[in-house]
Amino acid sequence: MPMPMPQRPLPRPAENTEHYDTREDNPVRRTREAPVSTFSIDVDTGSYANVRRMLRDGYRPPADAVRVEEMLNYFDYGHPAPASREVPFKVTTELAPAPWNPRRQLLMVGIKGYDVDKRELPPANLVLLVDTSGSMDYPDRLPLLKRAFAQLVPQLRAQDRVSIVAYAGTAGLVLPPTPGDRHGEILAALEGLRAYGSTNGDEGLRMAYAMARQAYIEGGVNRILLATDGDFNAGITDRGALLTMVADQRRAGIALSTLGFGMGNYNDAMAERLADAGDGQHAYIDTLEEARRVLVQQMQATLLTIARDVKVQVEFNPAVVAEYRLVGYENRLLREEDFANDRVDAGDIGAGHEVTALYELTLVGSGAERLPPLRYADPVPAAAAASAELAHLRLRYKLPGQDESRLLETPVLRSALRAQASESLRFAAAVAGYADLLRGGRYVDQWTWDDVAATARGALGEDRFGLRHEFLRLVDVARDVTTPQTGNGGSAE
Repeated sequence: MPMPMPQRPLPRPAENTEHYDTREDNPVRRTREAPVSTFSIDVDTGSYANVRRMLRDGYRPPADAVRVEEMLNYFDYGHPAPASREVPFKVTTELAPAPWNPRRQLLMVGIKGYDVDKRELPPANLVLLVDTSGSMDYPDRLPLLKRAFAQLVPQLRAQDRVSIVAYAGTAGLVLPPTPGDRHGEILAALEGLRAYGSTNGDEGLRMAYAMARQAYIEGGVNRILLATDGDFNAGITDRGALLTMVADQRRAGIALSTLGFGMGNYNDAMAERLADAGDGQHAYIDTLEEARRVLVQQMQATLLTIARDVKVQVEFNPAVVAEYRLVGYENRLLREEDFANDRVDAGDIGAGHEVTALYELTLVGSGAERLPPLRYADPVPAAAAASAELAHLRLRYKLPGQDESRLLETPVLRSALRAQASESLRFAAAVAGYADLLRGGRYVDQWTWDDVAATARGALGEDRFGLRHEFLRLVDVARDVTTPQTGNGGSAE
């Protein structure tokens, strides 16, 4: 079950130097001018856990720390899985009124990858790359990191290989490639880690890649798990150079995922970009329970890639859709010509992963348009007006080890519009509204925190791990830190 709100925050550095990439919300697009929307999928969830940490500590997250797609993808919406492994995932859509304005619609795109039992995972060659610099000498950093990786160790098997590289002012090999079933040796090496010195992440990465190449498993999982507060301040610190190195190693068959830790000097921008370049997942570990979710419960998705360079493209029918807006994915947008270009990198899907995306649509004649009418608009072609389609969805992906993408296509019909959103779409809308209000509340009209809470409360479902109930508690805290002058305003539960 999720960790309860702490009684008092952990100590953090007096000066807050946390770094987040600047991002602007996707604008409303007029369909006649730009009917095609293209983006790369994203399976990261780090923003949700990081924002949760800030709210638990009692302060408002900076807007740039709130990435809507990572909020959405933190939760399981029960998207249908593929019937077989011939196609590695299944794509579904749902269309229903937006809760903050019933005159607009929400289009939910759901992608679900096939799952693999842990016992069926191919052999894994893992390098645990651990930041042991002085900035990691806080209870929520290196001590939590060691306990987090300790939960992964019992899952490892004899056919797996594990190396541990630590870096501070310099990098050092803590554990050479070791069979995964030697749990005692691996745990002892983890426990011996100590924090000191500066942060030469460049040298650490180079040594980690050397160990990954030394123990490379053909046809297996070859991945570096970088655990850090992201504060590189020695060696090569230029982000562009580091990203180039990671991308080169990705093309050589070695992936990289990042696990963020800490507060006060956390470099979220570096951790997220490195994971993107390494075809890996970026997660933020704020509690031991979150570590278990990422490294144990979602071990297959974290380690095993089942589809690479997954891109989504939606073409809207201007006779039906007047305007649209992609909710989130701002740093995953692609040019239209990138969709069919197999040399353009995109996000990967792991075994059992779910990906969720939302579009807010304004239908022709609804009267809910945000943009003024065009004086010299071209008439809509007769074929578009007569079509039964509201939109056409295309998806491209590559199977692991292949360089040529495959194409999936599915229409979104006008007749698919529901009068009432499903439980999954209602909860997804609540999460999107929560994120938008944290970013300033620009796109949810008159919706309030009470509306977010009421919508989520009516869509809790089975909630096996209690994450949706935890979300309700976070709505309460978010209300307090964003509107302190009005008090609590009531409990969300």
